[in-house]
Amino acid sequence: MISVKINGVNIEVEKGTSILDATKKLNINLPTLCHMYMVDGKTRNCKGTCRVCVVEVEGWDGLVPACATEVREGMSIKTNSLKAIRARRTIVELLLSNHPKDCLNCDKNMDCELQKLAADLGIDENKYEGEKVKFDLDVSDGFIRDREKCILCRRCVTACNDIQKIHAITVANRGFGTNISTFSNDSINETNCTYCGQCVAVCPTGALREKSDYKKVWGVLDDNNKYVVAQIAPAVRSALAEEFG
Repeated sequence: MISVKINGVNIEVEKGTSILDATKKLNINLPTLCHMYMVDGKTRNCKGTCRVCVVEVEGWDGLVPACATEVREGMSIKTNSLKAIRARRTIVELLLSNHPKDCLNCDKNMDCELQKLAADLGIDENKYEGEKVKFDLDVSDGFIRDREKCILCRRCVTACNDIQKIHAITVANRGFGTNISTFSNDSINETNCTYCGQCVAVCPTGALREKSDYKKVWGVLDDNNKYVVAQIAPAVRSALAEEFG
């Protein structure tokens, strides 16, 4: 076991524990965007991509991402020092500076992690104005990809490549042109995507969302010339294939 101090409280954790996991033992809520737990309770995206969970360690130069930094014997960690809070605010403000301002029209409104984080940090104005990324909307058979709302947390890449092993999407380009793309920058329809939906499930913003056909369904249900059959399964197309041989 390793002894560390977090916000003045001594605690013992197992070797290899991240600072973020150590703070959870004290019920300290550190904000995160790139970090996530999957269903096995272990698989996570903790590469320190977004830097929102930065903390201050006494005696260390600069701040460190709590999700990607392992605790060390004798560490003294401050999760909510003025230096850490100011850094988090700046990081989120920079994310918002390159983000569309159409929250009221977004499917993720009131369920957006970036929106909630900005509110929690008391950010109510855009301090930084500049060039914004421009991408065409990619509407596939199963979902909509809006890269202008992407914050490059890479959760979707982790879900697709590390968890599902599909490798339909990846990080492309560098600097301001960095984006989550397919390998040939084609539409999702042109990839080996299986439409499992895991990338949509883990996206913290409206960059990936389900394509809704609810309005079409109501019209079909009201059509007396059609016989409606409901098939419920993890993969509806598999259930239909079994039904019709």
